[in-house]
Amino acid sequence: MSASSSRPSGESKRAAHSSTDPTPNNLPPNGPSKLELIQKAFLAPFTHKKTDSTRILSDLAPAIMTPRMMTSAATISSRSNSSLGTSHISGSRLDFATLGRAPLKLGLGSRRITSRDLQIVEATDELLEAEVPEPEGVASDVSLLRGFNATIPSADQSRSRRRRTRTVNTPRLGLKRLGMAARGLMMDEDEYEDQISCSEDDAHSVSPADSARRFKRRTRESLSTSKKLGKEELTRQTKEIQRDKENLHVRRSLINNEIAEITHKIEALDTIRAKLEADLLKLQEDELELDDELEGVKERIQFEQSTVRLHDPDHMHPLYSSRRKKGPAFLPSEHDELPPGVAFMTLDNHGSAITALDFSEPYGTLVTASQDDPDLRVWDLLSGREIGRLKGHKGTIKCMQVEDHVCLTGSEDGNINVWDLRKVDDDEWADDEFVALSDVAEEDEDDEDKEWIKNRKPSTETNKASIGPLVKALEGHTKAVTALYFEDQCLVTGASDKTLRQWDLTTGQCVMTMDILWAISHSSSSIPGAALPSHLFTGAAAAAGTFAIPTPPRADGSWDMYNEFVGGVQFWGYGLVSGSGDGAVRMWDMRTGQAHRTLLGHTGPVTCLQFDETHIASGSLDKTIKVWDLRTGGIFETIKYDHAVTALQFDTRKIVAAAGDNGIKVYNRTSMQHSTLVTNGHTKPAEKLRYMDRYLATGSRDCTVKIWSL
Repeated sequence: MSASSSRPSGESKRAAHSSTDPTPNNLPPNGPSKLELIQKAFLAPFTHKKTDSTRILSDLAPAIMTPRMMTSAATISSRSNSSLGTSHISGSRLDFATLGRAPLKLGLGSRRITSRDLQIVEATDELLEAEVPEPEGVASDVSLLRGFNATIPSADQSRSRRRRTRTVNTPRLGLKRLGMAARGLMMDEDEYEDQISCSEDDAHSVSPADSARRFKRRTRESLSTSKKLGKEELTRQTKEIQRDKENLHVRRSLINNEIAEITHKIEALDTIRAKLEADLLKLQEDELELDDELEGVKERIQFEQSTVRLHDPDHMHPLYSSRRKKGPAFLPSEHDELPPGVAFMTLDNHGSAITALDFSEPYGTLVTASQDDPDLRVWDLLSGREIGRLKGHKGTIKCMQVEDHVCLTGSEDGNINVWDLRKVDDDEWADDEFVALSDVAEEDEDDEDKEWIKNRKPSTETNKASIGPLVKALEGHTKAVTALYFEDQCLVTGASDKTLRQWDLTTGQCVMTMDILWAISHSSSSIPGAALPSHLFTGAAAAAGTFAIPTPPRADGSWDMYNEFVGGVQFWGYGLVSGSGDGAVRMWDMRTGQAHRTLLGHTGPVTCLQFDETHIASGSLDKTIKVWDLRTGGIFETIKYDHAVTALQFDTRKIVAAAGDNGIKVYNRTSMQHSTLVTNGHTKPAEKLRYMDRYLATGSRDCTVKIWSL
């Protein structure tokens, strides 16, 4: 009895619970389910302007159909309907209790609704009012569905259907076998039997009369006449062909867009590659800079170990040439604040073109010479002020070299003067104080020096009356001294008398004369079969001493006659290199005075040169700089300019040159890039230069000297 009474009670509870449970079973049979009501409530903001959204999507169809969408569309179309039906059934069994316990994942499919979706819902009106660019061309009337259909494989179905309508049933001809035989392929026997086999109904005998009648038939009907398509089918095919053409336009646009995208990616990758290559070149430059800095540290160690010679402040102690020094120089801390490539100082006391300049060290002592003034000017580079003049030459100074406080100059008067820059402002100087370079501060000269001074030629009387800085004058050349180089107590000079002379600065005597004319007549070219350029300098002209060549026009159109037969000299140990007016670079042995190698390549006189352990750099009036490999004697690199090269200097990272225009040419040897220094620069072509580390001095035809930060 109790059990029977409890059963109705449980059933009543379940009935009461079922009356309040919002399950789909309680809804009217023809009404929407609760899930549909919920989706309709969430998607209501998107449906109030459905026509506008459709229009926007239709306009954007040609632009938004990307290859990724094509792949996705193909994937979606390949899904089975059974899986969709399963998801629909599972979704229809969703109740409010499940919705309350589950996280918020409402939407189409399994996509989670995010805050971004809610922002789009809130900005629906603004998005619909925004202007959308209209497509042009054939795709202007293509809808979203059309754009989608154009990018899926089913777009070619109409073409296949049209081909089938043009197919005519004919007896089997064995075309497949003929095609395979034409390609040298063989068919399987089963396939061949299938092609030639026929049913018993198809088999029939052919009488001789029928065979004769068929043989006499000369023509047959065309395949197209056996089939009639009809107007409706042809109209349909016309529309299909037009639609296929539009689909091709859509595909072409997609492919062009993809090609453009790939092009942009390639350009971006090229930009990244160029940046990485520039970083790699920068690393190479940094490595070279570290190598030079290491060499500079080693040289500094040697310098500080030789400080015993520096105890006497008046003792002249020239070390090896600063042109071979490597590593960074000592600079003021404010130098780092200067922008690179800018001329920050101008020295303009000269009245004519600068012909020679050199300085001891950055922000040290600078000596300059000009065309119409035989006196040299001495400058304090720290203050930019002229501190004195060197009087003693009777002609234009053509070349000079400054090492520490020692200065050597060569002039048109044929003399080489040795100066002590520490005595520039010393007004007291005895007429008979011409002594050896190593004994300038000693009062007791040796007898050899006294006798050399007494026996000097009368042409140097004016030099004897000069002011205190003049140490001695070296005489021997019969024409203008145009090139010189000294290191320690050895000096080599080149002159327009077509000779090179080696001097001992301790005694002031010429110890060797090297005749360039003899070397020309006994030339051993480094290039087999090469000959000297006859249009530059012939033997008869050399004997007559009539060497003079017009210079190529400079950037301002000016030109003059070039008569400096020796353009540059430099030695290291017993190896001497010279550049001369015949366009040749010669390598001499200073122990024998013989030229053992001649480098030919320039087509104009060599105006300047420099060499290091592995390379020689030479500049010429032929508008080129040639870098020679000392190991092979061949041309390692040729740098071309628009005008004649008159001065150069190089290190492991760059070549700095004066090349006939207002700017200073800088060639990066690592990246092979050219640059020109013009900021606050010269107003006329620059012709002379000298740099050390990041400090550069240049002289120009505008009568000024510019100091640059590199």
